[in-house]
Order: sequence, then structure tokens, then C-alpha cells
Amino acid sequence: MQQQDSGSNSAHEPSDPPEIPGVRRSFVTARGVRFHVTEAGPEDGRPVLALHGWPQHHYAYRHLLADPPEGLRIIAPDLPGYGWSGPAPHRWAKEDVASDVFALLDALGLERVLLVGHDWGGYIGHLMVLRAPGRFDGFLVLNIAHPWQSPRTFLPHLWRFMVYQPPVAAFGTYLHQHTRFLELIFDKGVADNAEFGPEVVRAYADRFRDPVCARAATDTYRTFLLRELPRGSRHGETRRATVPIRALFGVDDGAVHYSLAAAETANADDYKLERVPNCGHFITEERPLLIRARLLALAADTAG
Repeated sequence: MQQQDSGSNSAHEPSDPPEIPGVRRSFVTARGVRFHVTEAGPEDGRPVLALHGWPQHHYAYRHLLADPPEGLRIIAPDLPGYGWSGPAPHRWAKEDVASDVFALLDALGLERVLLVGHDWGGYIGHLMVLRAPGRFDGFLVLNIAHPWQSPRTFLPHLWRFMVYQPPVAAFGTYLHQHTRFLELIFDKGVADNAEFGPEVVRAYADRFRDPVCARAATDTYRTFLLRELPRGSRHGETRRATVPIRALFGVDDGAVHYSLAAAETANADDYKLERVPNCGHFITEERPLLIRARLLALAADTAG
């Protein structure tokens, strides 16, 4: 494990991460990935691992990082190949990414955490709590389908995935680097634009012009469509979740329908879904106060 603290108040070059007041930044090498890790809150606080999705990076959790809830240590890494983390030594198979994140937890000396995951970060979070439930107190999952899908639940919404995923899988590197594709994604995926001014969209879109990030995004969807989706249709998820799971879902999400996160179809001991009106896909930024409140509630429910 290699760790390098770059501080929180250094002058930023144009390619550096966007400023978040008071955060600690470091680079941690785990399982061949040089993770960029952003933290806030007391170093001896209760650890909360926050995983982002596409087309974002740790900045999706800037509200939690800028004002961490009392007693909680917010840890928001960039996933492999995303943001300022180094490339993944694989083609972004989600079980491989889960293994990468477990290695990061080991490198940070974290035996047990609260978990937050949005979009692909939520998908990977589900895999992690199913694989090693003893490492998680609870899971707050945001705007992503749970893994217990059947043809009856999934096929009516397949068209949503086909609108954007095949172009990213086929032409993602070009789209990210040379077009305004991501600007369009944010424009169409957000119900409340107050938190998505030009500087915020630019913080995401500009980073994906980097060839490492553009390639990671392409691999994310290419692997899903060509390997993981076909495998899942043949061999559905059968493991049962024993970790308390609280799902929040902006119902105006055009990419993922909230019915794919329904409690009725979840194979879990303790799973609850809360539908959030007038909110799109990017709930971490559209409803930061709600995310904070539900994280605090989950922390209280799982204390001790």
C-alpha cells in the first residue's frame, strides 16, 4: 500500500480535482489501482464509504464532504479509471471493481463501514454486501436497480438502457472526448437543475475527456452489455442480503425505473425503498439534505 497526502488547500491546476473546502486527499495503491481518495470528517470517526457512478467521480458527494455529519468520516474514492484514479487492470467487470474496492478498504485499515452507492457505485455496493456482509453495517443505495431481477421485472424497462448504453459501449471513447454527449446526459437526467450549473457539469465532462476516463466509461458499459447482462439473464442473483439496505430513488429518472428497486422483489432481510418525487437520476446532488438525513438515520439504526 502506498499513500500520499496532497493536502486540502493547495493551488489547483486546471487538471486537478475541483475544490471542496476542508477535504483531505490522498493516493492509495490497492490491487494494482492507484486510487484517488477524498475524505472529510474526523479521522477516528465512523467510516462511511461513498461510491459514485457514471458519468461522475467523487465530486458527486461534495455536499457530504464539505459538511460531514458529526461523528462520521466520509470516504469518497474515485472508482478505477474514473476521476483522478489510475486505470483498472481489467475491463471494468463489476465483480473485479468490487474486489478493487475491498482491497482499498484493506489498505485503509477499514474492517467495517457504512456504505453509500449511487448508479454503478450502487450496483457494485450490492455485489459487495452480498459477498462480504460482515464488513458492512448498512447500505444506502441511490437510483440503481437491485440485483434480483427476472425477465418479468426487467424486460419492460430494457428500452431505457438501450437508449444510451449501446452508444457508450460502442463509441464511448470518442463521445466522451470529442462531443457534448455528457452535457446532454446531465441536461436530460436532472429534474432539478439548481445544483448543475455550468461549472459543475464542466467538472464532470472535462474529466472524461482524459483518455483513461473515457476508456473506463466505455469498458463499464461494454462489459455490462456483452458479458454481465447476458450472464445475468441465464443465471440470476440468488444470494440473499442480510445487511440493512435503504434505497432512495428519484422517480423522474429516465434511465432506471424505480420499479427495478422494488422491495417486493428484493431478496433481502431488511430492505426498504423510498421514492423521491420531482427528482431525477442524480439524487446525490438534487437532494443532498435528504441523503444526509437518511445516512444519519441509517447510522443511528445500526449503531453498536
